[in-house]
Amino acid sequence: MAFGNQVVLIWTFLAAIVAAKTVSYDFDIGWVTANPDGAYERTTIGINGQWPLPYIRADVGDQVVVNAHNSLQNRSVSLHFHGLYMNGSTEMDGPVGVSQCSIPFGSSMTYKFNIAQPGTYWYHAHNDGIYPDGLRGPLIVNDPENPFKDLYDEEMVLTLSDWYHGFMPDLLSSFKSPLNPTGAEPVPDAALMNDTQNATISVQPGKTYMFRIVNMAAFAAQYLWIQDHQMQIVEVDGIYTTPATADMIYITAAQRYSVLVTMKNDTSANFPITGSMDQDLFDTVPDTLNPNVTSWLVYDSSKELPQADILDEFDPFDDFTLVPQDGLELFDQVDQSLQMDFLMADLGDGSNYAFINNKTYVAPKVPTLYSVLSTGGNASNVGIYGTNTNAFVLEKGQTIEIVLNSYDPGKHPFHLHGHSFQAVARGDDDSGPYANNVTFPQAPMRRDTFMVNPGSYIVLRFKSTNPDKSTFLSSYESIG
Repeated sequence: MAFGNQVVLIWTFLAAIVAAKTVSYDFDIGWVTANPDGAYERTTIGINGQWPLPYIRADVGDQVVVNAHNSLQNRSVSLHFHGLYMNGSTEMDGPVGVSQCSIPFGSSMTYKFNIAQPGTYWYHAHNDGIYPDGLRGPLIVNDPENPFKDLYDEEMVLTLSDWYHGFMPDLLSSFKSPLNPTGAEPVPDAALMNDTQNATISVQPGKTYMFRIVNMAAFAAQYLWIQDHQMQIVEVDGIYTTPATADMIYITAAQRYSVLVTMKNDTSANFPITGSMDQDLFDTVPDTLNPNVTSWLVYDSSKELPQADILDEFDPFDDFTLVPQDGLELFDQVDQSLQMDFLMADLGDGSNYAFINNKTYVAPKVPTLYSVLSTGGNASNVGIYGTNTNAFVLEKGQTIEIVLNSYDPGKHPFHLHGHSFQAVARGDDDSGPYANNVTFPQAPMRRDTFMVNPGSYIVLRFKSTNPDKSTFLSSYESIG
């Protein structure tokens, strides 16, 4: 009997090896032209002569190989695979100045990493804020053990993004300028859904679809709803959740959701899907801006595509109330607590910058990972990484707490590379800094990108289980 069990175990192991595969992509990154909002044709960063970009798809357990060649004559590039922890392959993570140097024109880099996480992700350039010029696309990891696989018939990808007619280097130059002392972010020219407007999505009555939703924006969060249909949230940022019913979700730049939507049992009408950019983020709203983008669930292509209903107010689902499906309980024994005070302020040159603990980030000349690997015992000395990298050294295997106080009047998403957070406390608008006076949830929600409310705080916890790999970022075009 014992021998029989060994045979079964060996066979299972061999079957797993056979099932895993290598998925390869050859990406020639170059300029193309595109006009996704129908209002302005512009030069855009494409792959293999095309835009929108190809999806990266893999199964849990696969090895992904991306051969990236830079054919952009006037830009260097890198690729980041947003949300993948890259445990054991930090050098493949992509942020320039942190884990690699940029890929110059005419050069190539091969990214090779193993997929251990299921869920919904995306890839994008991670240098000089250039990904809003087009270099971003979905990355989908299929899970044969998806706990919800028997609850839906098909899955679809739904991307959201903002869109600019101007080039990012020009927009960033005007943003970080003495002529913009308030730090007003550039307002997008349009909102997109699946990299277009007025898309139609054919559906069949009675079927349930899982929509993988990705916000690939530079700046704008969006409210999203499907008229006369409810959504069941089952995943956020690669973390399965206990199903939660939502009529509307709020999705910041870089966040992802998977939702189950069951179609009606008749074909008497088609229904709009609406994304609306959060105009609270904009210092001024141009009269010409349409903040909305609409697609349609099409039950019958011969019937009209109705206009979306006008809403009196937005009332999105609160992602803080989600419960992870695995029930992982609160990390209640904190080994190291880091307080980070965030604000936007003038550095003295008339321009507006983001500060954490009174420091604004300056990228090191040598990527941080290279310093970690080449400095021996000095790697634990934060001084070697540069005074304005704002480095913190963590011990492996500890519970780390980040208390983030935002003194800015705007909403901000924050993202951690290599980990997901437990969000154990989040203040309402203008609630002030954290005062250690809240009751933590028993099983806090986890995701890798959380929004911090204006003039408020969020308390995050994670396990430092990914050596050499923790980059904490905020603010829109650098959210990667």
